[in-house]
Amino acid sequence: MPIATSGYAHVRLTVTDIEQSRAFYEQVFGWPVAIEMPADADDATREQLSFLFGGVLYHVGNGSLFGLRPVGSDTFDEDRVGLDHVSFAVANKEALDSAAQLLDELGIAHEEIKDIGEAYILEFRDPDNVALELFAPKG
Repeated sequence: MPIATSGYAHVRLTVTDIEQSRAFYEQVFGWPVAIEMPADADDATREQLSFLFGGVLYHVGNGSLFGLRPVGSDTFDEDRVGLDHVSFAVANKEALDSAAQLLDELGIAHEEIKDIGEAYILEFRDPDNVALELFAPKG
């Protein structure tokens, strides 16, 4: 019998510059921080939160988390095994229009909103060139 799931618990991306990536994701999405290492953490807390590897987890909504984990220097390539892109759901096309305007205001390059049949998408990239997408269902 297959494993029954109810959705994703979390996704964590590896990034080259945690401060730059945090600034990007916090400006673009504004998600609240779920878990991060407190600056004044004692040894027990540092041990308990060692799974963060110096990164952060954000509340995305619907109980899902999105994380960033700093690693060395490498470059993202969706044509390599591992990850193609991350797609985030938004309510409707109007939300995509607002998102495109925000990206413009932040100076973040993006594609035009595309009609893909059953939905609309807006594609852009994070500071490590990870492909991101906003997905708005029709009707």
